[in-house]
Amino acid sequence: MSTTPQTLIEAVRYFSDPDVCLDFVAQLRWPDGKATCPTCGSQDVRFISTRQLWECKTKHPRRQFSIKVGTIFEDSPIPLDKWLVTIWMIANAKNGVSSYEIHRSIGVTQKTAWFMLHRIRLAMRSETFERMNGEVEVDETFVGGKARFMHKVRRERIKGQARRASVIGKTVVMGLLERHGPDGHSRIRAKVISNTSRRVFRSIVKRNVEAGADVFTDAHPSYALLRNTYAHQVIDHAESYVRGRVHTNGLENFWSLLKRAIKGTYVSIEPFHLFRYLDEQSFRYNTRKGVDGDRFRSVASSIVGKRLTYSGLTGASTTPA
Repeated sequence: MSTTPQTLIEAVRYFSDPDVCLDFVAQLRWPDGKATCPTCGSQDVRFISTRQLWECKTKHPRRQFSIKVGTIFEDSPIPLDKWLVTIWMIANAKNGVSSYEIHRSIGVTQKTAWFMLHRIRLAMRSETFERMNGEVEVDETFVGGKARFMHKVRRERIKGQARRASVIGKTVVMGLLERHGPDGHSRIRAKVISNTSRRVFRSIVKRNVEAGADVFTDAHPSYALLRNTYAHQVIDHAESYVRGRVHTNGLENFWSLLKRAIKGTYVSIEPFHLFRYLDEQSFRYNTRKGVDGDRFRSVASSIVGKRLTYSGLTGASTTPA
C-alpha cells in the first residue's frame, strides 16, 4: 500500500494495469494475504489466473468467486480501473463530481456513472455508535428548490403544510458538529429528518451526543427540551451570530459547502436520495485535513460488506447499460 498514488494522474497510471487493480483490492479485502470464500468462510481456496477468479476447495454452490463479490462492485461489469479512478474523483472533488463528468471521463453511460457514484457514497457512509462530547453545535437547514420556481398549482397545494413560505416543499436536514474531536478537528454528522418537532430534535441529539455535553443551538423553540439533559446555550440570530463560544458557525459553514455542491454540481436532488449526498459531503468534511491519497484509501477500504442494487436504489427492475 505504500506505493499507492497521491494525485489523480498517478492514480490513472497506477490502476491502468488490471493485475495491479486486482492486487490492490485483494489487499483491502484480505490484509493477511489469504483469500476467503464469501459463501462458507473457508480460506482453503485456489486462484484461477486465466479467469481472475478464486475457487473454494470445499464443495458447495457458488464455489467460484471474483474479487468484486461482497463489495460495492458486485455484479458490475465495469472494470476495476474505472471503479478505482471514480472513487478517487468523488473522494477528492471539493464540490462533488457529477455523473455527466464521470460519464465523459471514464467512458460509461451517464446512467451507469450515476449508479456508480451512489454505490461509492454507500462506502463513504460513517457508521459509528460513538457519541459526541465536549462542545457540540446543533442546527437544522432546509434543502430544496425555492418556492417562487415551483408551478403555481403545486405551490398552492402545499402552502399550508410549511411553517413559513421559504420552506415550502423542502427537505429538513439536521446537523451535529463536535468541535475539536478526537483528532483535534471538528467532525460532522448530518441526516434527513421528518420534521422540526421537539420530539424529533431531542431524539436525534440524545442518540448522538453524550449527556452533560455543552450543546449550542439557535433560538428554534424545538431545542428547548435539551436543557434537561445538556448544558444548553442558545444564540438568537435575530440579535447576533456569535457570543463568545456560543454560536453555530461551524455548521453554517457546512451548510454552505453542502448547498454549493448541490446547486453548483448536482443541480437537482430527489429528497429520497438526499441522505446519500449528505454521507458524501460529511465524509469530505471529516477528512478535509488529510491528503488526496488518504481520502481515497479511506473510501476504498470501506467497500467490503456493502452492496447497493439498482432496484434497491430506484425501485426499478432494469439495470443500467
